[in-house]
Amino acid sequence: MPPAPSRKERRRFPSFLRPMTTTSIAVEESPRIRTLLALADDALILGHRISEWTGHAPTLEEELAFANIALDLIGQARALYQATGQNEDELAYLRDPHRFRNALIAELPNGDFAFTIVRLFLVSVASDQFWRSAVQNDDPDIAAIAAKAQKETAYHVRHAADWLVRLGDGTAESHRRAQNALDALWPYTGDIVDRDAWLQAVAPVLARATLTQPAEGWMQPSGRDGRHTEHLGHLLAEMQILPRTYPGATW
Repeated sequence: MPPAPSRKERRRFPSFLRPMTTTSIAVEESPRIRTLLALADDALILGHRISEWTGHAPTLEEELAFANIALDLIGQARALYQATGQNEDELAYLRDPHRFRNALIAELPNGDFAFTIVRLFLVSVASDQFWRSAVQNDDPDIAAIAAKAQKETAYHVRHAADWLVRLGDGTAESHRRAQNALDALWPYTGDIVDRDAWLQAVAPVLARATLTQPAEGWMQPSGRDGRHTEHLGHLLAEMQILPRTYPGATW
């Protein structure tokens, strides 16, 4: 939480520009709300991570691709927050880290390009499988969101898979980086819901990329219960600073 403005700051800025503070919110989580928040938080946090590549992607084409993927994910998050019936901005900007329900894999720092591509592939396969099945969901809000999201995540899978094969089956250096990323991320894939179906979809692409699929073993604890790495706190501090400092501000 930002500190209260000093007397000197209050004299320097007109009243409408003076920093303020706002309190965090807590959400009463029914099973439906918890499901929506988990889906939304996954999309928001991963979308934010992907957006951090803006200005840093290796090619202009990839710059545009990452920007579009980030917008897709943030759009999905917005629709899911709206489906809770609560204020979407408050859900994104006024919850503390332990109130977020995203999988840990989404909040990890980007690392190198190979790390980002491997993570995008692993998460997108799971998202794609969920959204394709969710088109027939009994919840009309989830079904409506799925109708659009399944098209977006199908593209995310194709894009990440193409890059994964290029990296894994490329130079010795690109192969090494892709394998290292896969090994590092694998213990964070325990939040994948239908793991058997996910493994069946992931394995052929890893084989094409000449990457060794890590053995199933110990997995990191789930982030669904609000237990997160320190990285989420840093990410939220950056993402939430303006709305928390200037509550109610509009452009």
